[in-house]
Amino acid sequence: MSAKPNTAFGGAAPSVAESSGLEVKRLTFVEAVAMIVGTNIGAGVLSMAYASRLAGYLPLLLWLAVAGVFTTISMLYVSETTLRTRSHHQLSGLAQRYVGSFGAWAIFLSVAVNSIGALTAYMSGSGRILSEFFGISPALGSLLFFLPAAFVLYLGLKAIGKGEKFISIGMVSMTLVLVIATLINEKTDFANLFEGSWIYMIPVFNIAVFCFSAQYVVPEMARGFSHAPKRLPVAVITGMVITFVLLAIVPMSVIALNGLENQTEVATLAWGQALGQWAFYTANTFALCAMMTSYWGLGGSFLTNIFDKFKSLGSESNPKNRLLVLAIVCVPPFILAYSGMVGFVNALYFAGVFSGVILSIMPILMLRSARKNGDIVPAWQCGWIAHPVIQVMVVFLYLCSMAYAIASALGWLPGGW
Repeated sequence: MSAKPNTAFGGAAPSVAESSGLEVKRLTFVEAVAMIVGTNIGAGVLSMAYASRLAGYLPLLLWLAVAGVFTTISMLYVSETTLRTRSHHQLSGLAQRYVGSFGAWAIFLSVAVNSIGALTAYMSGSGRILSEFFGISPALGSLLFFLPAAFVLYLGLKAIGKGEKFISIGMVSMTLVLVIATLINEKTDFANLFEGSWIYMIPVFNIAVFCFSAQYVVPEMARGFSHAPKRLPVAVITGMVITFVLLAIVPMSVIALNGLENQTEVATLAWGQALGQWAFYTANTFALCAMMTSYWGLGGSFLTNIFDKFKSLGSESNPKNRLLVLAIVCVPPFILAYSGMVGFVNALYFAGVFSGVILSIMPILMLRSARKNGDIVPAWQCGWIAHPVIQVMVVFLYLCSMAYAIASALGWLPGGW
């Protein structure tokens, strides 16, 4: 028999949720916003200018806005679902409660595939950057990145929030320095932003969709805001707006500086060539910070999803349990980065496309069920953005993204795409 919603919001949450091993540790508003920004802004932001070199900047800006709006809506669905649930869960636990075992496993596998794929890429990318910085082997560079990254994950939600806050502030500062240096550079020509061809806009759409990946951290934020639930949707929207601005101004600067035809695969090279060696080091430091914050966001979500899915593990605060799960999260990506298993890593990416569709559908199903069977009538609700037409548009966006990925893998796309 389904639980009848309670009209009161209830008192302060207990230190450990009644039906999971997840602890409650308060987050400040800035820490929560930084979790959104840090998780979204991975090193991929530095490849966006190159990826849009045929279409141009304006199609990229359009798709960033579309993808950002619909991803934010999906995150707000998750927000209301968490606010309707008295006990604390991750996405897989919420899916178990409101959709059933199939939905729970689908969400868990989605989180696992995306996290392992992204963490593997961060292991490899950080190794290459630190190898260039210090003249060491890439494997040793990855190890130097891995140790502080894993240590903060071990410390838990509060440490992740603080780490995300300080490094995200650093990332924003470095971005502003590079952008200002670009704007005042004599080589900068804003006419470059209007070049390109809209014929090539479809591939850019797929790139933009996967620039936003912070749905996973919403339940983490909800735990941190159990004392002030009305802050959750405000933090989600604020974090996504800041994400959009950062994703927009980095390729804008590089394209205005070098034009579409002179883009390098990684923007750090283009900035370094045009602005000087200091820009190369600043931009690569930005890339390291972006990988670190995204590592914490995705890795922390994966870790707590494991505790929520496999409740027999007990509390996440148990040092032995936490160390075991941390090893499950952190060690495989390090091994995969240097195992030569390129095919497996590509398979993870391809599976991640399908998990994106799962992540678009499940929040809608969870929200609908939570409105019928949740514990609490929350202080905040989605309102008009939960209209069925909007929900269909969210699903359609991700289905189109999956269709493009399949067509690309099968070689069905026009030449030049």
